Amino acid sequence: MPTFDIVSELNMHEVDNAVDQAKREVTNRFDFKGTKCAFEQDKDVITLVGDADFHLRQLLDILENKLIKRGIDIGCVDAAEPEVNLAEARQKITLRQGLNSEQAKKLVKLIKDSKMKVQASIQGDKVRVSGKKRDDLQQVIALLRETKFEMPLQYDNFRD
Repeated sequence: MPTFDIVSELNMHEVDNAVDQAKREVTNRFDFKGTKCAFEQDKDVITLVGDADFHLRQLLDILENKLIKRGIDIGCVDAAEPEVNLAEARQKITLRQGLNSEQAKKLVKLIKDSKMKVQASIQGDKVRVSGKKRDDLQQVIALLRETKFEMPLQYDNFRD
C-alpha cells in the first residue's frame, strides 16, 4: 500500500549559513559601524542585538533576506516582541519546525473533507497518508500544495 509523510522541517545547516552571511553583512555595512548590532544563535533561537528598535528592524530584514536566498521558508520564522531599554534592544527569533497536534489535526481534517480514498494518521510530528493507488496520493499532495497552510510542508518517504 503506497504511503508518504507530511512533515515541516528546516535544513539547519542552511540556517547556520544564512546567519553567518548576515553576520558578515552587518560587519561590512557602513550604517552599522560603531554599533553593537549582532546575531546570536542557539539552536532554534536567533537573538538580534542592536542599539535601538530601528536597528532590530534592519537586522530582521537582513536575516529574512539571507534565509530566503538559502531556500528557507519565512513561514517558519516567529519573531517575538522586541525588548528595548536604554542600553540596547533585543529580539528573539524562533525557528519553528515540526507539526504540533493542532496543525496535524487540521491537515487530517482537510484530507478527510476532500472525500479522497486515502487514510491520514498522525504519527508524532508528522502525518502519514496511505492509499491504494499512487494517483490518489499525488492528488492529496496537489490539494495540499494549493491550500495555504501556516507552516511550510514537505512530502517525503514516498513508498509504493
